[in-house]
Amino acid sequence: MSAAREQQRQELLRFLRSIQKAGLPVERLADGDPLVASGLIDSLAILQIVTWLETTYGIDFAVRGIAPEDLATIGGILEVIGESAGRSPA
Repeated sequence: MSAAREQQRQELLRFLRSIQKAGLPVERLADGDPLVASGLIDSLAILQIVTWLETTYGIDFAVRGIAPEDLATIGGILEVIGESAGRSPA
């Protein structure tokens, strides 16, 4: 994992900690684990994630569009961030 992707992952985890439901530490999730199905967040938190991505990374979802499956996992969100930076996130 590149240093940039690891930094983005840590920023994302900090944000997820601020919106997560109690009971499941975000650190236990792998990049491919589903965020909503795991119980970490509820479906409304996806809107908070969208807002955070727009503010933090300048991603314009009005132009890009929102595919819920892209925001379903930590890995998917990191891919969206990587795409917005115009580089591969790996």
